[in-house]
Amino acid sequence: MTPRKVAFITGASRGIGKACALRLARAGWDIAVAAKSIHENPKLPGTITATAEALREMGVDGFPVRCNVRDLDSVRRAAEATLEHFGRVDAVINNAGALWWRPMDETPMNRFDLVMEVNVRGAYAVTEAFLPALKAQRSGHVLMMSPPIDLKAVPGHIAYSISKFGMTLIALGLAEELRDHAIRATALWPKTIIESYATINFHLGNPSLWRKADILADATFEILSRPEQSNGRAVIDEDFLRECGYSDFDRYRCTPDGTPLELTSELMAAARS
Repeated sequence: MTPRKVAFITGASRGIGKACALRLARAGWDIAVAAKSIHENPKLPGTITATAEALREMGVDGFPVRCNVRDLDSVRRAAEATLEHFGRVDAVINNAGALWWRPMDETPMNRFDLVMEVNVRGAYAVTEAFLPALKAQRSGHVLMMSPPIDLKAVPGHIAYSISKFGMTLIALGLAEELRDHAIRATALWPKTIIESYATINFHLGNPSLWRKADILADATFEILSRPEQSNGRAVIDEDFLRECGYSDFDRYRCTPDGTPLELTSELMAAARS
C-alpha cells in the first residue's frame, strides 16, 4: 500500500496556509500543521490544534507542531518531530510571512529584521532543516509563497522586496542545486489581493476586491501534482491554473459581484497612502 504524501506547512493555523492544508487533505495528504499559534487570539483566530482537528475530521493525519520560523531551535525541533511522526516529507511549503509595504524611511531596523527573519531567513531555515531527509529519500518539493522578481516593485517596499525576492531566489536556486536528487522547487504568488488577516488588519481594501485563499490552495495542489511543469519557476496562481486547464475564476471571488484587484506594484504603492 502506497503511503500518503506528507506536507509541512508553515503559517497553517489560519488563512492561506490553512486553505492549502485543507486542499491537500482533500487529495489525501497528511499534514504537519506548523505555526506559532497554540492559543486563540481574538485578533488572529486559529490555532495549530484547531486546524489539525479539522484535518483529522477529513480522514487524514493532521499533526500540530509548534514552529516559530524566527527561532532556529524551534524550526529544527519542528522538522525533527514531523519526520519522527510521519517518517518522511513530500512537500515543504513556506507560507509564513510578515507584511510591510513602506519605504525605507518608514522602516526602522526592528521592522526590517522582522520581515527578513520571518520571510527569507525563516523560509531558508525551514527548508535547510528538511534538506537531509529530502535528499535521502530522493524526492520532494519545496514551495515558497513569494513573487516573480519584478524590480518595479522595489521602490517604496525595499525591505519587503528583499525578503520576498530572497525566498524566490531560494526556490530558483534549489531547483538547480537539487535537480540530481529529484527534488523540485517553485515560487507561487497571487495575481490579486487574497483575503487574509494581513489584508484585513492592514486595511487593504474590502471583500469585493479580494479573492479567497482557495485559489492559492488549488495552485499549490497543481504545482505539487505537476512537478516537472512547475519546477524552477516563479508562477502566478491564476496563470498557472490556466496552464492546468482552469477557466472558472469567478468562484474564487469573496463576493459574487466583486472585482478582485490585481496585485501590482502600483497597487502596493497606493496601499501605502
